[in-house]
Amino acid sequence: MISAVILAKNEEKNLPGCLESIRHLANEIVVIDDNSTDKTIEIARKFGAKVFTHSLNNDFAQQHNFGLGKAKGDWVLFIDADERVTPDLKKEIILAVKKQNRAGFYLKRQEFFNGKPLKHGETAHYLLRLGRKGKGKWQREVHEVWEIKGEIGKLENPLLHYSHPTLSEFIEHVNRFSTLHAQVLLKEGVKPSLFRIIFYPKAKFIQNYVFRLGFLDGTPGIIVALMMSFHSFLARAKLYFLWKK
Repeated sequence: MISAVILAKNEEKNLPGCLESIRHLANEIVVIDDNSTDKTIEIARKFGAKVFTHSLNNDFAQQHNFGLGKAKGDWVLFIDADERVTPDLKKEIILAVKKQNRAGFYLKRQEFFNGKPLKHGETAHYLLRLGRKGKGKWQREVHEVWEIKGEIGKLENPLLHYSHPTLSEFIEHVNRFSTLHAQVLLKEGVKPSLFRIIFYPKAKFIQNYVFRLGFLDGTPGIIVALMMSFHSFLARAKLYFLWKK
């Protein structure tokens, strides 16, 4: 049995496509709603999802773990409202969960920016999103990771991610998450330095745009590489001011 867990807040535009993409895959759909004020809950229930209202409080790990606790399946798939499971990935997941020697699987996420696919750079990466119930928990408040004990495999068909339909939304996302990241770094005792504030973002841009071949994605590739470097700069600059307080 596969349970799909979706964390949501005001996702009435994205949620229908997400739920449609996991139809005939998930035996159970669990939506953890962070006090939405739109039709998110209504849409989720129309698709037969179990809905639980639970405040995020800027702690993504605890929100994921809350969803993990509500899931009843032997396997749990975490998917965001702005992500889509392709038909080929659906088939691959169904076959993967039959493997007894695996505790989880990394999914290859295919990013889209302004409606165009990005195949290179920092966004071309694998995420641990499919795992056996009871094999691990989520850690870290932001940029959270699912730490699972056991052998982890990889699935090759992509999970589609439509995260930033416009540049303005991308900027808002970077501003919000750089603040959260700075707060977590402060809790972890990380101290800011001139090198990290100035040179780390530059090095990150070179890594993503040159060594990870972000330039092959054309203009969207350079925009995303610059934005991700700006995220690194903001997080460490905000950390500096938090330490000053």
